[in-house]
Amino acid sequence: MRHARRRVVRRVTQLAAVGGLLLGGTMVTSAVASEPPDASVGVPYSAKPGTGMGTDLVSRLGTSRTAGSWVDASGRPVVAVTDEKAAAEVKRAGAQARMVRHSMSALKSATSTLRSAPRVSGTSWSLDYQKNQVVVRGDRTVSSSDWSRLTEIAEGIGGFVRMERTEGTFTTRINGAEPILSTAGRCSAGFNVTDGTTDYILTAGHCGPDGSVWFSDDRGRDQVGTSLKGSFPGDDYSLVKYDSGRAGKGAEVVAVGEDEGVRITGVADAEVGEKIFRSGSTSGLREGEVTALNATVNYPEGTVTGLIETNVCAEPGDSGGPMFADGIALGVTSGGSGDCAAGGTTFFQPVTKALTELGVKLIVAKQAGGAAPAPSASGAASPGSSAPVTGEDVSSLLTRLTDPRNVGPGLLVIAGSLLALVATRWIRSEQDRKAYRQYYSATWG
Repeated sequence: MRHARRRVVRRVTQLAAVGGLLLGGTMVTSAVASEPPDASVGVPYSAKPGTGMGTDLVSRLGTSRTAGSWVDASGRPVVAVTDEKAAAEVKRAGAQARMVRHSMSALKSATSTLRSAPRVSGTSWSLDYQKNQVVVRGDRTVSSSDWSRLTEIAEGIGGFVRMERTEGTFTTRINGAEPILSTAGRCSAGFNVTDGTTDYILTAGHCGPDGSVWFSDDRGRDQVGTSLKGSFPGDDYSLVKYDSGRAGKGAEVVAVGEDEGVRITGVADAEVGEKIFRSGSTSGLREGEVTALNATVNYPEGTVTGLIETNVCAEPGDSGGPMFADGIALGVTSGGSGDCAAGGTTFFQPVTKALTELGVKLIVAKQAGGAAPAPSASGAASPGSSAPVTGEDVSSLLTRLTDPRNVGPGLLVIAGSLLALVATRWIRSEQDRKAYRQYYSATWG
């Protein structure tokens, strides 16, 4: 009876092991078949940006009934409205409504008046949605007479124009993630983009005119590419065409210093109050938040409009570097005032507009099944391509092995099944040898 039970146990174990081999083989085959042929994919510039509820409500209600939106400290959207009916619609949608006096139409009319006035280098203006004001700033290079004239224009517009003097000077930030150098100066690689045939670095337009040749070293030996399709002033973006035509491995990652990188998984418009990060070759990774949108800056080289205003710092050489939040591309560094010792204001060219105008797509990672990649990774960075994913720790390796989208689980099942087969074969052999010895010892004894 005992021998019969042993045979049943062995037979069940063998059948389970064979079944495990078949299952593991199927899992491996399925995982391999689902692997994308290309590790990267372009996010279409025509795709609807991942805007939040507040932005959608402002678009739906119109500029005469709203005056912008932002996210509060808890991450909840807030919409400025000018009438009770609009407030009720905002609340029904699940957002907070704040009644304000001046509509978006009025705020934009004020900026149009400022834009039509004689240009004063060293000034900027932006829309402060939270205070329902237009903020005009002047740096230390603006003379008293020019500031007085600008103040008179502001007073003529109305009491919702706020005048502020700021320390430092509004300058472009030539000299980011990884440095790229040319005779025009030093800038930072922003995001990798593609037109479907050729790959490019998206960076700031003021970094250099079309035809500028860029290198990854200060001796001019390692050529990266050549500038083309730049727009500055007016906008502040340009493309650097890779000499090889390809961004290379890790094209979806931007460097943040100390051999670390962040995966870029999409693109969107920035929102006021949003927590953001900026990376640059001079000052590294810095964090802050979006303070205003649709900013205009009168640099010495010319006026740039439609910028994102933030309270994150930047320094010369950070120009063109990436600004992002939760792995989502938002902007490339344009310029600002102050530094990372005393703090300051930094402006960014929105990525969404640059992609639209240039007709290119953002390069992001694509995993098995089309799933978005993890928001962060580690690895050394090179200009443009930024950071291949290497140097994973044990915990991340185990995570990947147990991810059903990878071949790891199938290999584990196969290994376990093989061990079970070997074990049952060894146990059976040992039992056969023992029975053999017992039989003959009894016969010969």
